[in-house]
Amino acid sequence: MKVLGLVSYNILPAKTGGQKDIALFYKYFSRHTSLVCVTTRSNDPGAAEGYEVLNIIADGLSRYANPLHYFTIRSIIRERGITHLELEHPYWGWLAVWLQRTTGVKLIVHSHNIEGTRWKTLGKWWWKGLWQYEKWVHRQAEYNFFKQDEDRLYALRHFKLAPDRCLTTTYGIEWNTPPAAVERGQARQYLLQQHDIPAHHRLLLFNGSFNYLPNLNGLRHIIETINPALQRMTGFSYTILICGKDIPADLAGGAYPAMVFAGFVPDVDVYFKGCDVFLNPVVEGGGIKTKLVEALGHGMNAVSTFNGAIGVDPALCNGKLTITDDRLGGFPEAVVMAAGYDAETPPAYFSHFYWGAIAHKAARFIDGR
Repeated sequence: MKVLGLVSYNILPAKTGGQKDIALFYKYFSRHTSLVCVTTRSNDPGAAEGYEVLNIIADGLSRYANPLHYFTIRSIIRERGITHLELEHPYWGWLAVWLQRTTGVKLIVHSHNIEGTRWKTLGKWWWKGLWQYEKWVHRQAEYNFFKQDEDRLYALRHFKLAPDRCLTTTYGIEWNTPPAAVERGQARQYLLQQHDIPAHHRLLLFNGSFNYLPNLNGLRHIIETINPALQRMTGFSYTILICGKDIPADLAGGAYPAMVFAGFVPDVDVYFKGCDVFLNPVVEGGGIKTKLVEALGHGMNAVSTFNGAIGVDPALCNGKLTITDDRLGGFPEAVVMAAGYDAETPPAYFSHFYWGAIAHKAARFIDGR
């Protein structure tokens, strides 16, 4: 099996959850197959681990409709004896199907959201046209990968896909045991000193890229609803740490009690290891929320809206994940309860979310058909 991954945007070096989703899947998937990634020039080939990157496609919106890409990629497929073409997202579907039909490669469509419905929740009028196109692309594929069972079941029902052509390949983490207690304690001490936080405070974390509207709105929910409610709860001492790039200046510069805007930090793992509760008040957008997966994997407890927890089964979490409704009813109270809950992230969680297991399952699925 020789796979060509087709990626239409920047993923290397991988910084955001969406970028890591592809880069790390390829890292572990390449242990089971020969893999080359064809992508845009903005990608850094040196940042790839375990696979080759050909950053030969010009950046810019015209790349999505340039028919000359067909001839370039067809030559690579023929020269390298490519057997499978993996398409990330449906946008280059026309190109992937053209290559499938003229070279004989088997097409894998790797869905990261149901894109049509995601854009619908973001209020885009053209979502239905994209949905129809997305459906057509998926129906051409021999294999369809989805980030969570909810998306897979949606596609079976609405795209009319065959069940034996569909697999859930969730977002993953690169470790398969929780951090040691001493490691978490050291991280906590670092955060207390770094941000001048009293030692008795519970540390609450919200992390994401704030140029993405659902994350930005989640931050506004914390500022306008969750933090004021926590302030009214007697006997609960806490600090909320906000990490991530592109926090608007008017929010980061505001004087909000018990909130610290750390912004983009060089090592976010320290924050995951040192904090007590991950806040996930996201109510829009689609797909699995990658930071929630990482937080639970680092041993944190988490409180999430229903939307924000899609793709993460509480049954795998040993009581460490509390889900509230998307109107944030009971969210502050759940935070207080989570801050006092003491349990380990169980082995079942890592069996499901470890990248090595995910990639192995995907390789076996392809080999078995």
